[in-house]
Amino acid sequence: MPNRQKRLIFSMSGLLGFLCALTAAVCTGLPLWLSGTVLCRTGAELVNATAQELDKFLGEVSYGLFHGQLVKRCGLGGRPSRFSFFADLLPAIPAGLHVTIIFFCVVVVLFSSVASGFFFFNAFGRPYETLHGPLGLYLWSFICCVCSCLVMILFASEVKLRRLSDRIANFNEVTSVYETYSEHYDCCFWLFFLIFLLHGLNVLLIRLSGVQFPFQETKESEMNGGAADLMY
Repeated sequence: MPNRQKRLIFSMSGLLGFLCALTAAVCTGLPLWLSGTVLCRTGAELVNATAQELDKFLGEVSYGLFHGQLVKRCGLGGRPSRFSFFADLLPAIPAGLHVTIIFFCVVVVLFSSVASGFFFFNAFGRPYETLHGPLGLYLWSFICCVCSCLVMILFASEVKLRRLSDRIANFNEVTSVYETYSEHYDCCFWLFFLIFLLHGLNVLLIRLSGVQFPFQETKESEMNGGAADLMY
């Protein structure tokens, strides 16, 4: 491929990597990962509420990785409150899993930045080491793909398997029992899915620029070497 086209593709990939790093950094700090409603089961059962009356017992919850807000309703209006996972809810949440999610978010930010830098370096410079060159581009993009996928899987596991919304709603609650009525993933979660897709696109752009996949050249050379041995 001509150098001008390769430079354009690597520059585009570098820009995508920078946007991924910026998006991951912003999403990590925003409380827009999950939104849902929580039902005051105690109040609803006490008055034997019908489907039309459930609105009086449905509160809202929304949160991210560091903080969020909760509105509890149990028939007498809403009780809004804000919370922080590490300052307020640390005894109630699966702390190890939660910290792991944040760790992989940081990894995505760091390696997206590294990938962006090396894409621009390959576009306008002359890489002289393996990790600076094509193998490094595949490596950094692959790490970002894996880590962004792990962020989504682990967060979904914390929400669904460890019932994070229930833990938040029932923390320090004495008189009533709350349970999750509905929940859906918010924009920050889906932006990490977009980051995963963009890094996958970067891998395809690297291949489109004419760079072979890692170990493909080694296999081809071994096959050629084997054919040459048979001739002799």
